[in-house]
Amino acid sequence: MNGRNETAKLSVMQNLIVTAEKAGQEPVVASIIRTAFGKDKPVHLIERLRSSTAWRGLSFLGVIDEIPVAHVAFTRGWLDTPAKAIEVLILSPVSVLPGWQRQGIGSKLISECLSVLATRNEPIVFLEGDPNYYCRLGFLPGHTAGFLSPSPSIPDGAFQYFLLPKYENRMTGRLVYSDPFWETGCVGRRP
Repeated sequence: MNGRNETAKLSVMQNLIVTAEKAGQEPVVASIIRTAFGKDKPVHLIERLRSSTAWRGLSFLGVIDEIPVAHVAFTRGWLDTPAKAIEVLILSPVSVLPGWQRQGIGSKLISECLSVLATRNEPIVFLEGDPNYYCRLGFLPGHTAGFLSPSPSIPDGAFQYFLLPKYENRMTGRLVYSDPFWETGCVGRRP
C-alpha cells in the first residue's frame, strides 16, 4: 500500500466510533448485514437471535461521521463441560459495508467489543471464521485447547475461541449453539 492509502486508513480508524445498538436501529443493522453478505441468511439469523433466549443485547455498530458502516453481535451459547454447561458468547455475524471493507474497521470494532466483554461473566467467545483474519485479533483454533466444535461441518481452523478474564483451565468441552444457528442453516459449510 502506498502512504496515501495508509493515511486514509488511519483517518478512518481514528473516526470510527463503536456504539451499542439502540432500540429502533434493527433496520439499519439488517441493511448493513444484507449489504455486506449480499444475501438474507445472516439477516434471518440476527432476527431469530433477537427473539430467542440467546439474545443478550450485545449488538454493536461501527459509526463514521454519524453513519453506521459496520455491525457485530455476540449472543449466548453454552460450553458443555464434564461438570456443567457454562454460558459463553458467540460472535456472529460481523459485517462491514463493502465500501468500507479492508480498512481495519471490522478489526477495530471486534477488538473494542472484546474489551467491553472482558468486564462480563462469560469466560470465552467462540466463532466460525477465517483463521487468517481472526488470529490477528487474538482468536485461536478451538481444537488446540480441547474445545469441541458444535458440528463436523465446521473446519478445524474455522472453529476459534478468545479467552476472557473469567476463563478457568477446567473449562473444556463441546460448544453448543442456540437454536437460531441451526434453524437458519448458519452452521459450518453445507451445500
